[in-house]
Amino acid sequence: MYAIIETGGKQYRVSEGDVIREEKLPEAVGESVEFTKVLAISKDGKLNVGKPWLEGSKVTAKVLQHGKADKIIVFKYKPKKNYRRKQGHRQPFTEVQIEKIEG
Repeated sequence: MYAIIETGGKQYRVSEGDVIREEKLPEAVGESVEFTKVLAISKDGKLNVGKPWLEGSKVTAKVLQHGKADKIIVFKYKPKKNYRRKQGHRQPFTEVQIEKIEG
């Protein structure tokens, strides 16, 4: 059994027990999170797809930790013009573990 959920502008395929990293959430570590934007649920080989979301279905997860991803370097330059810009960025994330899929 798996579900496809939407959170943080991205879509994830999750099963019970999976650990995913997503955009930072305001919940504290140890709290429970509910994702109500469920696009599809597959159970016993049968796929239920919503238009755009499934009514009355949700995915419950537990927040494991918050953190920052590895640094990404953005380097721009224009040849022969002495134009160089170096910028770094670390994207914050929340790591959650999927506990239950209801639908």
